[in-house]
Amino acid sequence: MLSACIVGIPVGAATLTISHLLNKQTNDVMSADSASAWNESLQEQQVLVDEAKYQAEKKLAALTLRVAELQARLVRLDALGERLTTMAKLDNGEFDFSRAPALGGPEQNLDEADFTAPDFQQMLEQLGEQIEDRQQQLDTLEALMAKRKLQNDVFLAGRPIKKGWMSSRYGRRSDPFSGRIAWHAGVDFAGKKGADIVAVAAGVVTWSGERYGYGEMVEINHGNGFSTRYAHCKENLVKAGDVVKKGQVVALMGSSGRSTGPHVHFEVYKNGRTVDPATYIHRASR
Repeated sequence: MLSACIVGIPVGAATLTISHLLNKQTNDVMSADSASAWNESLQEQQVLVDEAKYQAEKKLAALTLRVAELQARLVRLDALGERLTTMAKLDNGEFDFSRAPALGGPEQNLDEADFTAPDFQQMLEQLGEQIEDRQQQLDTLEALMAKRKLQNDVFLAGRPIKKGWMSSRYGRRSDPFSGRIAWHAGVDFAGKKGADIVAVAAGVVTWSGERYGYGEMVEINHGNGFSTRYAHCKENLVKAGDVVKKGQVVALMGSSGRSTGPHVHFEVYKNGRTVDPATYIHRASR
């Protein structure tokens, strides 16, 4: 037994030593593989992080452009609203597009359990659609108001003078030179020499100059078969081809041509024939 022990102890020690070395080598191999696996995993995660960062930057850039587009649309809407406010002649402060809209109301608690945050991109798209819809509505309203204003401008109404009085009516009368009964194709407004003569509606000047019997005369075509004449002027302030506005001064009162004193002879033509201007003189402006 002693011999066996003496022989067995070195053998056992050698066996334990070899086993420890093998285990150590195995542990060293596993550690290297583990490090390599972790390194590969970290590289893969870094790639995923970089990709997520790239996608996030792309989305942020897209959202920034979308917000800038919406801001530009809001600026256009504000400008359009200001124009409509001016065209409609609304009181100052009734619609102030330079301020944020007034809001209010009692506070009420929201059940957070039932609350779901909206998708930001979808919310921007919905806002964009609403802004576009409002812009189309305001554009349509502006077009209608502009058309109405144009119709009002070409609507014959009012007197061709700012100051003066009607000295002769339309129709049969005694001729101021011969004394015989004659036809008067317009109405006369007497006033101070050099007083303003104004257009009763917007239109295009088709004649500006001297004409037999009329003296210095201005003729304006208003469209839809209507035209007006302003005669016996001291001076014409417009020329043929000019576009005039309603109420614009087109000439100065005088006594040129067949006239007995400072006045304006005012005629209204409808489809090439004279009509009584009184209908349009006493007409209420739209």
